[in-house]
Amino acid sequence: MTAAERPISEDELHAYVDERLDRVRRQEVEHYLDAQPEQARRVAAYRAQRDGLRAALASRAAEPVPPELNLSRLLEARLRQRHGWWRLAASVILCLCLGGAAGWYLGLPAQPTRTEVAVALLQQQAMASHTVYASDKRHPIEVVAAEKDHLTQWLSNRLHRSIVPPDLSSTGYRLLGGRLLATEHGGAAALFVYDDAQGNRLSVLMRPMAPELHATRSDYSQGTTNACMWIVKGIGFAVVGAAPDRTLDQIADQISRQVTEAG
Repeated sequence: MTAAERPISEDELHAYVDERLDRVRRQEVEHYLDAQPEQARRVAAYRAQRDGLRAALASRAAEPVPPELNLSRLLEARLRQRHGWWRLAASVILCLCLGGAAGWYLGLPAQPTRTEVAVALLQQQAMASHTVYASDKRHPIEVVAAEKDHLTQWLSNRLHRSIVPPDLSSTGYRLLGGRLLATEHGGAAALFVYDDAQGNRLSVLMRPMAPELHATRSDYSQGTTNACMWIVKGIGFAVVGAAPDRTLDQIADQISRQVTEAG
């Protein structure tokens, strides 16, 4: 069996997302995805997840190592606990190994905070959900806007809090409807899908978060798709669409005002 005839495995799809395939196999996977739109949407969701985690950890990885974790200080402290010839031998080892070992040690990222992890998960789910559902021309939603009262009651019951589809008509977007989503922890989240007069799709994700978490707005881009995310009053919000950042900011302002007025 030639490489071109070999089936595309799940491991190879993940390797494709991580850019670890050789050029020939990468092209074969791309041809496969062109012919399999469902698989292509799943791979796009994997890529959104990868980019979300990278974005969440990037700032922490760039921070300087705390002084108490400096390699030379750690070794000096250990040397002070030793005596005689061992101290001399260890000093030699320190001189020989400090350069290479320090490079490895300094590369270790600090642990992200709970808020950073929450924003990364919010971003990951928002981008993946928009890629999978908002692009579906026939079935982007489960409940249509004409059944808004039922949609509101259903999602509120499942998320165990009041969930109301934002009114974005003043920004030129009309509600198409909404659907229930599952989180990675087995919880529930809500997705609302909108479009404008030109048929451009926009999605708004609402996801329950720990009540003590709060995050100001942050932006994220992947190709032509932009996102604006924040956490307030125990809910994570994300607005995603192929619209300029300023448009998403206006929509985020509109949603925030409605949330505040609703109490």
